Amino acid sequence: MKIRLFLLTLFASMGALSYAQGPHKIGFSIGINALTAKKMQQIKEANIDCIETGLTAYINKDSLTFKFPDEVMISKIKAAKKAADDAGIQIWSIHMPYGKEIDISFVDEERRQKVIAFHKKALEYVKLLQPKIILFHPSYYLGLNERQERIKQLVKSVKELNVEVKAAKATMVVENMLGPALLVTKGDQERPLLRTVEEATAIFKMFPHDVYAAVDLNHIAKPEQLLLALGKRVKTLHVADGDGKAERHYFPCDGKGENNWKAIFEALTKINYSGPFMYESSTGDLKAYRECYNKLKAL
Repeated sequence: MKIRLFLLTLFASMGALSYAQGPHKIGFSIGINALTAKKMQQIKEANIDCIETGLTAYINKDSLTFKFPDEVMISKIKAAKKAADDAGIQIWSIHMPYGKEIDISFVDEERRQKVIAFHKKALEYVKLLQPKIILFHPSYYLGLNERQERIKQLVKSVKELNVEVKAAKATMVVENMLGPALLVTKGDQERPLLRTVEEATAIFKMFPHDVYAAVDLNHIAKPEQLLLALGKRVKTLHVADGDGKAERHYFPCDGKGENNWKAIFEALTKINYSGPFMYESSTGDLKAYRECYNKLKAL
């Protein structure tokens, strides 16, 4: 009986390890205005499984308005969804709008509420795409000495938006941001929230348990440390190479960045990451996305 139990446990462990180390789905980020039937078919022929998209092309960021009337927006989004479905491409994630005026951590409550209302309207469109994941930035750049207030406002916004995301039958994720130093070059602004491993883990403890993480491998030096720290809360990736000092977004197989891909894949295995290998970096040949993944994983 003890031997049988031991063998069952061993086989279960081997199965879990095999699952974690098995091939991930491959995807990349592409604007919704590029989701044509022809492009989707090219993506499918390149053996790509899924995509991340967003509404940025249809948004006036400064005024928090949409470029087209409601009926036109719906028509464009439905056409994009049909193109993806017809080609057999999964719309895995939506990158929600962000920017100087689209910041869910605004201290000024009136401004924050305006952003929340804008996101709620955007989510009405987004749900037509039936994504699995809906991704938000935690903040834009901050004023000096307002970080703790910003964190409180971020947590408030995440709780509100999570209700809307779940109503769309999706999972909310928040992305880590670039922050090699607290202050930007001129010293008159602070870097966005979730800029370090310590800050990210502390803030995620304040979020609802069903809000997860998107780890951008270009936003932080040694991203494997953030993967290990967030563990099971990592639901999706932004794959790009970099040095953690600036927005590089190098294609990983171009050899320009400093990421340790062996360490990254070891971390992904350790946390049993089962989401896609979602590139937020570009290459001239669609087939290179899967080829690059295979090269990196072989390390």
